[in-house]
Amino acid sequence: MFDLCDKVLNYAQLLGACYADIRVIIRETEWLYTKNGKLESYSINKEEGYGVRVIVDNGWGFASISNLNKENFEKVVQKAISIAKASSKVRREPIILAKEPSYQDIWSSTYLIDPFTVPFETKLNTLLEIDEILRKEPSVKIAEAEMRFRKEHKYFASTEGSKILQTTVVSGAGYEATAIDENDVQKRTFPMAFGGQFMQMGYELIQGLKLKENAPRIASEAAALLKAKEIEPAKRDLIIGSEQLALQIHESCGHPSELDRVLGYEENYAGSSFITVDKYKNMHYGSNIVNLVADSTLPNGLGTFGYDDDGVRAQRYFIVKNGLYQNYFTNREFAPIIGDERSHGCNRADHFSSIPIIRMINLSLLPGDYELDEMIAATEDGLFVDGVKTWSIDQMRLNFQFTCEIGYRIKNGKLSEMVKNPTYQGITPNFWQSCDMIANEKYWIPCGVINCGKGQPGQVMMMTHGCSPARFKNIMTGIVRN
Repeated sequence: MFDLCDKVLNYAQLLGACYADIRVIIRETEWLYTKNGKLESYSINKEEGYGVRVIVDNGWGFASISNLNKENFEKVVQKAISIAKASSKVRREPIILAKEPSYQDIWSSTYLIDPFTVPFETKLNTLLEIDEILRKEPSVKIAEAEMRFRKEHKYFASTEGSKILQTTVVSGAGYEATAIDENDVQKRTFPMAFGGQFMQMGYELIQGLKLKENAPRIASEAAALLKAKEIEPAKRDLIIGSEQLALQIHESCGHPSELDRVLGYEENYAGSSFITVDKYKNMHYGSNIVNLVADSTLPNGLGTFGYDDDGVRAQRYFIVKNGLYQNYFTNREFAPIIGDERSHGCNRADHFSSIPIIRMINLSLLPGDYELDEMIAATEDGLFVDGVKTWSIDQMRLNFQFTCEIGYRIKNGKLSEMVKNPTYQGITPNFWQSCDMIANEKYWIPCGVINCGKGQPGQVMMMTHGCSPARFKNIMTGIVRN
């Protein structure tokens, strides 16, 4: 495959490119989805192709092709060169790439059981058994379950001398129980919303998720939510479980830390960021116990790799340390704009036909020192929430509102009645500055996100957010209705 890479890069230089790289991707995917006792959808696909980036006359160009025929590479390169020359006519600032050594390497994610060797019947029967358990609860009218798997080989080469092969295997599964009565509809998901839990692992992940064991509880909770009351609006101490806190990290810490968004490149589509460059390394983002770590070396993380799509080696670094803002997510092009000598390795594309853009990698909240029972016992009047339901956040990533699947009132240091549609609101830095307790590493969970959208044309990327439950003081909770 690197023979093709050499031909592409040599030809790009011959046509005037001062820099060029190529990503060759061979990807296999499988998806099973069941609903109410039937296989609703099944697909297994294999695709291959490559994308070429070039810099010519201070302009970027990109082109791709959906096959690996070596005879077609000249047209792909010519198209990329043509686009670069056109874009150079409207570009004002020079393209300066942060320095990075060249690498010759082979990297692979770790797994025990190749999911594509597991029989289809084994996977389907597992989903149908879960479905049957969920629908034993009379009020559960809709039971949905799914599994997804992906294996990918990515070849990267550049005119700077890098030649890198990376192989990744991603597995995941989950389910949803929807309970319905004459007045309401409520749902519970497991292990997480939006398809379940996903990690860079093999089929051993599915075996270890305890999917069937938790199905009776999930169905029962969905039914109980139909009869639960909504919580009255008030300011309370709020304890957020790991799944919901992962989304909070994603929306109010991850996206505003993407440097292209900070510089205005996302404003027309998905908003900008309140963490403007004047606040870089000069902002109290959270309380002194808040430590957010970006880590593309996290074992089994969805945003884990050996090298990003700039050919930059994976790294671990603080986004927020002891409450102080430290770093953005950067790539080789934008890092020099803020004075960084090296990229943080966040340039990623979701497909061979997509151009790499800055994407958040694994971003986690470091655990604290508390037992969860201690946190609840220390809360006189509060609310515990978990499970992702709906969310809204403004274009600067400042004002937000989240509604969770399930909540419990906390009274005098004890969990009391269940509440449905638990909602909370806040302003990002004020919210994180109110964090006063974080559970210890025993409760730390890596929560996989497979549906993060960004860019025009849109790209969908995956990453992991690890966290333990945390408490936030004096937060507005409940739905305020006029």
